[in-house]
Amino acid sequence: MNCKESPAEKTLTPPLAERMRPFCLSGFYGQAHLLGKGKALRSMIESDQIPSLIFWGPPGCGKTTLAHIIARETSSRFIFFSAVMSGVKEIREIFREAKENAGSGISTILFIDEIHRFNKVQQDAFLPVMEKGLVTVIGATTENPSFEIVAPLLSRCRVLRLQQLEADELKKLLLLALEDTENGLGKMNLQIDDDALCFLAETAQGDGRKALNTLEVAAQLAASGGKCANFVISRAEAEEALQQKALLYDKGEEEHYNVISAFIKSMRGSDPDAALYWLARMLEAGEDPLFILRRMIVLASEDIGNADPRALQLSVSAMQAFQMVGMPEGRIILGQAVTYLATAPKSNASYLGINAALAEVKKSGSLDVPLNIRNAPTKMMREMGYHAGYRYPHDFNWGYVQQEYLPEKLKKRKFYEPRGHGYEKNIIERMEWLKKTGDK
Repeated sequence: MNCKESPAEKTLTPPLAERMRPFCLSGFYGQAHLLGKGKALRSMIESDQIPSLIFWGPPGCGKTTLAHIIARETSSRFIFFSAVMSGVKEIREIFREAKENAGSGISTILFIDEIHRFNKVQQDAFLPVMEKGLVTVIGATTENPSFEIVAPLLSRCRVLRLQQLEADELKKLLLLALEDTENGLGKMNLQIDDDALCFLAETAQGDGRKALNTLEVAAQLAASGGKCANFVISRAEAEEALQQKALLYDKGEEEHYNVISAFIKSMRGSDPDAALYWLARMLEAGEDPLFILRRMIVLASEDIGNADPRALQLSVSAMQAFQMVGMPEGRIILGQAVTYLATAPKSNASYLGINAALAEVKKSGSLDVPLNIRNAPTKMMREMGYHAGYRYPHDFNWGYVQQEYLPEKLKKRKFYEPRGHGYEKNIIERMEWLKKTGDK
């Protein structure tokens, strides 16, 4: 069986990525965890037993191509449907036809590209026909299904996580496109040097579609640079074709949260190099620097705290300085603050302390304030014992005297437990010294 379908004659030639789309498993690159021998998806396709599925993965990893393969291999009626281009009217017509075909023993597989584009009501519309077995749904999405797909629909589908293509897989795909005389660039008699091949594979960031379409532009540039056969695509043509790398980072979507998570965890983990890399990723992708700075201020208190009290001061100062300077010079301020936070001693004792105190308040409610530390502005209050027995710390040496400030039921309870990292070592030593000194 030929794994390529020759494109029909059209006025407009489809892009290289579309022409090179395989239509059988042997021509598919990547996703070995799903399509390797004995793996789940391969077994489903080979046995023609396709349940409702959600293909979740980044752009250009093969979601639509796998749908084409299923369409070719399955005995069901296969319908391609775009959540961007179609609406409720088209859905109802598909359901009507599916019901008629079911009466003739023909099952229907509905492939929904960008299924996350459907709203909750539209997604709910699939449930009755799925429940009756009239339609098998295969959805493709770049977004986390946990966030974008309604729970009832998600529970009826098996989610398959697709990965970015590896650089070696992309290299094989690019070389195949250069050799393919039917659907690829083989008739151009082009070669590609190793540097250009590596560049295209690496900058595609796992996106097969991007790699192939960039190769097509690079091939046109190389072919226009000479008058003889056997042209060579160089790094220069590859860079010109790419023009500007579009980083995988979508503000407001899952990758946004993945990158900011990596940024925070790198600083928390005291890795300034990784922290700078993720900072650069966000800045290059157009993230709001003030959003980054706000997260840094939180980290300064949550993960550094009193191990280095200057961390919070520096973070706030960095935000103020950035607001005065702006970009591009503001990147220097961000870089300084990030490296300081990443290399500072770490302690989450203050963070744990306030969480523990809040948990205790929710548990024990509004316990009475001890009489000795209540204010007594009136005679009646003083007669009731308010403020009685209060010991004013400044009347004692070192401005400290031992007395209980917590409610009776929480007497001696500890919420703040310094770790002894950085400046917290001084805090521990001072508190222990005060306890020993007492009111001497």
